Amino acid sequence: MADAPPAETVEETPVETPAEIQNEAPTDSPPDTPSEQTVDMSVESGKVQCLVLNAGSSSLKYALFDILTADSAKEIVCGLVEKIGLEMGSLKHEPKEAGDEKPVVIEMPFPDHKDALAKVIELLTEPGKGQVKSKADIRVVGHRVVHGGESFTSATLIDDSVLDAIREAAALAPLHNPANISGIEVAKLLFPDSKQVAVFDTAFHLTMPPEAFMYAIPKEYYKEQGIRRYGFHGSRAAMEAAITQMANDAVERRLSQRH
Repeated sequence: MADAPPAETVEETPVETPAEIQNEAPTDSPPDTPSEQTVDMSVESGKVQCLVLNAGSSSLKYALFDILTADSAKEIVCGLVEKIGLEMGSLKHEPKEAGDEKPVVIEMPFPDHKDALAKVIELLTEPGKGQVKSKADIRVVGHRVVHGGESFTSATLIDDSVLDAIREAAALAPLHNPANISGIEVAKLLFPDSKQVAVFDTAFHLTMPPEAFMYAIPKEYYKEQGIRRYGFHGSRAAMEAAITQMANDAVERRLSQRH
């Protein structure tokens, strides 16, 4: 009886484990991405105000805060400019402090974000009515940026390299990042002496492990096109997490005192 032919060997494609993916996944400080910088919010040198901007494709949301301490602030006015670039736009300016006047509503054309922010500054600094005595008091301008890619895990000062990274991430958020960039560029022009800070929706979620952020698709899509789970609305998630932690700490203190 003839010998049976040797069994055909099949070369198996190795399957990467989450640990192996982790070795290739970006760390908190990727070698080829902009370095994050901390923001000094010290109030020792005088009054500090922070203007927060959320620039959309045809809108501009804003809020102004008095910085009280390094970790506390008070909102004193907020507002919204809509229909930027259309034939007729609108602006609603709402003071928050007790005794302030009713909301200001203005209808006028706003050709671009520069015109919109210029009108906001005019209202903020209006003699006798505005909430800002001097533009120099606005020492920080914060920008909500939807997508930071894998480059940022916290708020960071904006320089040319950070702005380039936001432009690169625009491929992942084409409806949002270009508008965010417009807001940054206009603010840099109108507030040349203020620090510009970006706060990224994606930053809070970048601590996800690879088994959580990788999709069940060929890994080349992630390596070459950056397709992965990023997570959004991270700024709100971070705030809620902080509030939850504060509440838990308060409960623990009460339990300790009763004990």
